[in-house]
Amino acid sequence: MLPAALLLLLLSGSFPFFLQERPGLHGRPFHLIKLRTVHSYPVAKTQLLKKYCLLLRNYSIDELPQLYNVLKGEMSMVGPRPLLMEYLPLYNEFQIRRHEVKPGITGWAQINGRNMIGWDRRFALDVWYVQHASLKLDLRILNKTFWAMFAPKNVKPEGLSDEEKFRGNKI
Repeated sequence: MLPAALLLLLLSGSFPFFLQERPGLHGRPFHLIKLRTVHSYPVAKTQLLKKYCLLLRNYSIDELPQLYNVLKGEMSMVGPRPLLMEYLPLYNEFQIRRHEVKPGITGWAQINGRNMIGWDRRFALDVWYVQHASLKLDLRILNKTFWAMFAPKNVKPEGLSDEEKFRGNKI
């Protein structure tokens, strides 16, 4: 992670990490730490920076600083990915169940489609995990995550577009 951050600093000329407030266990906010990638820079300065950021994102290297969040007890290795604070009031009773466990660096939804699946499927997978969480399931998810890092797929290269943001569906 340190070499990745140093190269990002050299290519971008700015601090390679960013903090963003996200909901944790029971919706309590915490500051998630990530390496900056293309969508978190106002303007990508060079093609090399864009390509490097895409590499970081495709191989999930941008997520490694979240190990610090795990050490602080704000996150787990496995659990539903922490989404945006602005989504909290939009969840229905089923969707809010994803906050019954700590958020994770990886999770059931990540090994079953990552960020290429729709919101309904993502929430269904997150809540399924909450209902079935166990050490055996966590080890299975970690194993699949490890191998998926070497064959990246189902990764959008940049942040969510306005059309892809969660708008809520109070059903």
